[in-house]
Amino acid sequence: MRELISLQRYATFALVAVLAVVCFIAGFWATWVFVPFVIFAALTALGIHDVRQTRHAVVRNYPVLGHIRFLFEKIRPEIRQYLIEGDQEEQPFSREQRSLVYQRSKGAEDKRPFGSHERVYEAGYSWLTHSVQPTHFDNTDFRVKVGGDNCKQPYDASLYNISAMSFGSLSANAISALNKGAKMGGFAHDTGEGGISRYHRDGGGDLIYEVGSGYFGCRNDDGTFNPEKFAKQAAKDQVKMIEIKLSQGAKPGHGGMLPAAKITPEIAEARDIPMGVDCVSPAGHSAFEGPMELMQFIGQLRELSDGKPIGFKLCIGHRREFMCMVKAMLETGIIPDFIVVDGTEGGTGAAPLEFANHVGMPMVEGLTFVHNTLRGAGIRDQVKIGAAGKVVSAFDIAKALSIGADWCNSARGYMFAIGCIQAQACHTNHCPVGVTTQDPLRQAALDVDNKSKRVARFHANTLKALGEMAGAAGLEDPCGFLPYHFMTRKGDGQMTEAADVYTYMREGFLLDDGDDYPIYRERWKRANPHSFAPPEAAT
Repeated sequence: MRELISLQRYATFALVAVLAVVCFIAGFWATWVFVPFVIFAALTALGIHDVRQTRHAVVRNYPVLGHIRFLFEKIRPEIRQYLIEGDQEEQPFSREQRSLVYQRSKGAEDKRPFGSHERVYEAGYSWLTHSVQPTHFDNTDFRVKVGGDNCKQPYDASLYNISAMSFGSLSANAISALNKGAKMGGFAHDTGEGGISRYHRDGGGDLIYEVGSGYFGCRNDDGTFNPEKFAKQAAKDQVKMIEIKLSQGAKPGHGGMLPAAKITPEIAEARDIPMGVDCVSPAGHSAFEGPMELMQFIGQLRELSDGKPIGFKLCIGHRREFMCMVKAMLETGIIPDFIVVDGTEGGTGAAPLEFANHVGMPMVEGLTFVHNTLRGAGIRDQVKIGAAGKVVSAFDIAKALSIGADWCNSARGYMFAIGCIQAQACHTNHCPVGVTTQDPLRQAALDVDNKSKRVARFHANTLKALGEMAGAAGLEDPCGFLPYHFMTRKGDGQMTEAADVYTYMREGFLLDDGDDYPIYRERWKRANPHSFAPPEAAT
């Protein structure tokens, strides 16, 4: 019996070896048979290698045949994506969500016949309450003014912009297509922390210059912040706002490193880093430590940029720490022009699985917390809030606006617009459509002129749909969405207003001696504007 099992395990290996011998002999009578001989000989050599290697037990026990396992494992995502999963099953974005972006970016029909596919009676289903007296918008180029009293150069931002994605993570052609599309559509393109590349500049679109912990484009040789280089970057006409990246939803609290082997001359130019040396993005900033220093850094950037809007981006972690920042705003009088709340569901940055799945607060809860903390401190009217985290449809934008956002950003939505197929090979440099690769041949497949038009169309058609939703609700402006415009199905099957879940808390409540909202008040008491350390550690 044992010999029979061994024979079965090696049957494929033995078969290809026999076929190699047969083809070799037959080749003397018919030369074309040498072609299959080469194939079978190669498989025989592979089988010999499999038997002798010690790395993979499956191919050692099943030489040649065992490689089928690795093949199926490699193509498993594509098999599920194209043949098995339904329109609403796939993660992180369903086929329905991706198809909506593809259709709107191409200007194709995006209507659906035969009713909703949503399970409208299951927990979590949300819907918009409409009015019997709808309104109509002739102009759907919706904008919000970003810039407070201390801002000399405020910016009228679109309600839907391109979120942070660096050159290096994205290919040159992808950056060019996104930026040219932003130029056509009149909306903003966040550079990501990788600096302003030549492809950002050539496109001519409005830029949000993101300053991360590596200070790329405005750094000294030792990686610390360089004010003079920053001022030069910020003076560019394309740069409309500056965003300090404290953390990102994909991997909050985690740094990164770009190996020297992957650094091209163009990446080195954009990041202002040397060739041949690993490029490190620390987990934290060196230009400031505590909340007060963060506010002073914001004030410094505002002065160096000649009054352009300055803000920061973060994924909410310890809620007390954000309250430390807000207390520092009140104490210093330095208030950022905007805050971007990134949810843990954000994911263009490749991240360790534990960080992607279990670190950071989702966008909805983070946005609600930031919005209400600023209301409680009495400064919500001075700070605009952007929201990012799987925002790809007009409904996503409307819901974010209703719970406190002033505008929304999207990264993966715009990636879909330039051809991303969710192959999830972003970190391998083998992106099949040329979006997230530095391989010249792969990225050459991405036609910049064609894809830039798709980016502009996706933006325009999404805002048009947002206008239709706002009109259905009877609003004069999409920024008028409030929580009561949305209903949500609870776990017990009952429906509730979103206002009951995402309540707008009373203005200034954190500054008085009331007893409402005790959870917020308890954290507010423990927040220290001079240190992020918990009170227990500070004493």
